[in-house]
Amino acid sequence: MTMFEDRERAAEAKFVRDDEMAFRITARRNRLLGQWAAERMGLTPAETDAYAKAVVQADFEESGDEDVIRKVVGDLTAAGVDTDEPTVRRALEERHVEARRQLLEVR
Repeated sequence: MTMFEDRERAAEAKFVRDDEMAFRITARRNRLLGQWAAERMGLTPAETDAYAKAVVQADFEESGDEDVIRKVVGDLTAAGVDTDEPTVRRALEERHVEARRQLLEVR
């Protein structure tokens, strides 16, 4: 019976690690997206840091990426930056790849 319990514990631990890694990748991705958008808006380094944190926080409004995309598109538009939703979605996907790469290199 112990062998099955050990397997079950190992599977649960792997699930927790995978879930934590997915959360960290998403948070890093959102921070990178915030930095990307801040650069287009011409923000100062301090403003960029604050904005990147605000983008990360925006992801807690609802599940999925729509809250983040809506925020970034709205902020870029309000700042007079010529952009659209597909451009931001593409940037989000690119930042996801970069965030994953960064976190997996750290391991």
